[in-house]
Amino acid sequence: MPTVDADAHVIESMTTWSYLREGEERFLPIITEQTAGQKMRNADGRVQREFWVINGRVHNRDRNLGSNTSEESREMQEVSARLEHMDALDVDVQILFPTLLLRPIADNAPLEYALARSYNRWLAEIWEKGGGRLRWAVVPPLLSPDKLRDELVFGKENGACAVFMRPLECEKPLTDEYFFPLYEIASDLDLAICVHLGNGSFEVHDFFGRDTTFTKFKMPMIGCFHSLVFKGTPKKFPDLRWGLIEASADWLPFIINDLRQRLRRDGKRIDDDVLGANNIYVTCQVEDDLPRVIEAAGEDNLVIGTDYGHSDFSTEIEALRLLKTDNSLAPRVIDKILWDNPRALYGLG
Repeated sequence: MPTVDADAHVIESMTTWSYLREGEERFLPIITEQTAGQKMRNADGRVQREFWVINGRVHNRDRNLGSNTSEESREMQEVSARLEHMDALDVDVQILFPTLLLRPIADNAPLEYALARSYNRWLAEIWEKGGGRLRWAVVPPLLSPDKLRDELVFGKENGACAVFMRPLECEKPLTDEYFFPLYEIASDLDLAICVHLGNGSFEVHDFFGRDTTFTKFKMPMIGCFHSLVFKGTPKKFPDLRWGLIEASADWLPFIINDLRQRLRRDGKRIDDDVLGANNIYVTCQVEDDLPRVIEAAGEDNLVIGTDYGHSDFSTEIEALRLLKTDNSLAPRVIDKILWDNPRALYGLG
């Protein structure tokens, strides 16, 4: 049975922005190093040294790098190195998501479009070298509605199988009608909308500052799921698939029960198969209480990822292999999580 790593990452480098066009040089991100002041530690306990500077804002670059992956692999300097590591991990296909773009980066349309366009062409080249094993989520220029279709078509024609979004975008929730044209295009192109753990709102991101990533990133994701189901947004686009990526799944029983009570109060009834009825897929973690999650949410809409390239609470580079040895799950359920479900979510052959 093939296996799909439903959540893997690339670490952006200056190569990522080498696809900027003539006249866009002013948008080129800069890598700078800290040479003085209080030292900050990354997720592995090492001193942080490199930072991105974009549009006058400073962003971490090496805070969340996984030491269990090589620089050549996580930055895609050598695609062959990535493929060899996937072989060692018994992974057939990885779905690639960005790293820098998990946080708010661009507050104006020309900058956002230039960076999204360059990133997408970098990923297209990686896909071409990957022999079909490296699929990816195209970054949409949300502040440039007139450019959305062209960019998504480019992604679809060059190995993209999803559209990358964060739980909050453009200072709006994903249930806002502003995003409906994007959802229609994605549906037409058979691209899933994949909401990755992160935050695209400058206001919310900056409000929490250095507070825990749980508050800044995970809570908006859980709220995003709640709002999508409560407001019925997925059912307005019945052919569109949704993925909620890297937020674990242990919260599903609680949120489904909360939705049940709120909908009942409004004289409505929640679907018996909440995820299936809304075409929503959720990434689980090997540490989740999966029998309890499956009892509440079913077994047909769970996928799993390694968070490859990162080092944080959600990272488990051996996740797919560990799931295979989970004695609490029937082998057919494991096969669904590793292949059937991600194949359905991402529209894989």
